[in-house]
Amino acid sequence: MSSEAEKTFQRFAVFGESSASGTEMNNKNFSKLCKDCGIMDGKTVTSTDVDIVFSKVKAKNARTVTFQQFQEAMKELGQKRFKGKNPDEALKDVYKHMEGKDPATTGVTKATTVGGVSRLTDTSKYTGSHKERFDESGKGKGIAGREEMTDNAGYVSGYKGAGTYDKKDK
Repeated sequence: MSSEAEKTFQRFAVFGESSASGTEMNNKNFSKLCKDCGIMDGKTVTSTDVDIVFSKVKAKNARTVTFQQFQEAMKELGQKRFKGKNPDEALKDVYKHMEGKDPATTGVTKATTVGGVSRLTDTSKYTGSHKERFDESGKGKGIAGREEMTDNAGYVSGYKGAGTYDKKDK
């Protein structure tokens, strides 16, 4: 049971932290774990309770908790969440809530496609010089679509026999 909880701990510990190793978790990710796994229900266990428990189990000058400290916190929250059960049963129930959970990304900002935005970004409707900036699939051509590219072959633009000099010489 504990190994599944440890995997969940690691997934939440690295969430949103590019430099995190997965061995320690900050308060933000601890609160997210409690909320996403259903440990924080808003009635018996609130966000304030979660913050207080986090502050209790962490070291005085630390900002993060290790997995051992995390287990202590889960014991406390389990007793609060599942009143009337003994601490071991409550801890098992908390771990059941955590099984296989990943950090949720609900409410993440998505690209808007409201009314005029879709018309403005549809490259097939572009006209004039702007139409030249995109290929048939709507992908941009980059600098080739914005500037007239010069041909540095060494011939004047109207010369029909461009590239034939080497062939005549041999």
